[in-house]
Amino acid sequence: MSVDTVSMTGWGRTAPTTALRFRPRTYEEAAVAVRGRGPRGVVARGLGRAHGDAAQNAGGSVVDMTALDRIRSVDAVTGTVVCDAGVSLHHLMEVVLPLGWFLPVTPATRHVTVGGAIGSDVHGRNHLTAGSFARHVRALELLTAEGEVRTVLPGTDLFDATAGGLGLTGVILSATLVLRPVATSLMSVATERAAGLDEAMARLTATADGAPYAAARIDLLARGRATGRAVLTRGEHAPLDALPAHARRMPLAFRPLQLPAAPAFLPEGLLGRTSAALLNELRHRAAPAARTGELRKISAFFHSMDALPHWNRVYGRGGFVQYQFTVGDRHGETLYRIVRRLSVRRCPAVHAVLKRFGEGGTGWLSFPAPGWTLSFGLPAGLPGLARLLDGLDEEVAAADGRVCLAKDARLRPDVLAAMYPRLHAFRALRQELDPGGAFRSDLSRRLAL
Repeated sequence: MSVDTVSMTGWGRTAPTTALRFRPRTYEEAAVAVRGRGPRGVVARGLGRAHGDAAQNAGGSVVDMTALDRIRSVDAVTGTVVCDAGVSLHHLMEVVLPLGWFLPVTPATRHVTVGGAIGSDVHGRNHLTAGSFARHVRALELLTAEGEVRTVLPGTDLFDATAGGLGLTGVILSATLVLRPVATSLMSVATERAAGLDEAMARLTATADGAPYAAARIDLLARGRATGRAVLTRGEHAPLDALPAHARRMPLAFRPLQLPAAPAFLPEGLLGRTSAALLNELRHRAAPAARTGELRKISAFFHSMDALPHWNRVYGRGGFVQYQFTVGDRHGETLYRIVRRLSVRRCPAVHAVLKRFGEGGTGWLSFPAPGWTLSFGLPAGLPGLARLLDGLDEEVAAADGRVCLAKDARLRPDVLAAMYPRLHAFRALRQELDPGGAFRSDLSRRLAL
């Protein structure tokens, strides 16, 4: 097991802190790392794609799980896989797609570990029909503060605290997942433009019973009648007979596009209002007014940003803050007000995505809840950003909504309880199982979790 001291950030590249990093290669070494933690505690870390500080632990220990990356078994008949928590979703796809299986839920990046997907209870474009990631977990092995391994099953309090619990109940070592069958590695995609937010929401609602995957890219810089204009994409897994003849020879091939990495250093202000507005304008005009039946690779449909390694660098050295919130259908006006506020403020957001959520999961700190969710990123150095987002927090909380903790870097603890009604139960279970506070992170200290 290697051990070193490193400075770490989340994917947003803000608020770096230094911790002792353990990189175990076996479950036994992971237990040694947990038992050998210092007074500042320990937290597990995967591929570092949490946007904020959930996988940082200033002055403490971090267990890097990426060397625990074995796929232990795949049942190609039932679509069940048992794998270590450090296995990435990318590697999982490499193995199961050729067998005719796909992840039941995938977020916007495949460079996430299975343990991170459970700890964040990640969601995808198909939340209306599939829920979030933990719904498809049949069992997991959890390393406790004492260095013991417990098998945790759905329907138990410990499972519900761990799903979306951001690594604060223990270190997930392995999981048993149920996959979904597919005939090809291509998606049949429909694209259409919406002139404003009303139209975008109406179309997303109208297509809720159609293609299982749906999202709208919102232009948060458009104003006036075009406020909230969007490009909607809906998709479903393409059947074999939809493929051209040459593609039917290898219908389950998985070959993601890889572009050169973004430069290590880019000038601040590269994504200012002018450049962001121009990029949004070009994207909107380039999108077809209406098109159906387009075939796209799975990687291009779900993980377009993964084609550019280290794309988080485009925000410059200061990094960026990702903000995602959800509100229920009866609080749609809150969504309108927030979009209008961002539009009037001319916030340079170039990747804002609107989706529908279905029934929430059982995780006590799991983010999805029925209604609407909007996600966007802003340069961390944007003047007045803290005041702006604090105001959005208050609006979201007043509408019985919540922000996504896995993407959070700056939420105040005083609004947390209003957003997550099971917070008290989570804290109580943590106190019962881990009275010494073995599992901690920068996020847990900031929010008093």
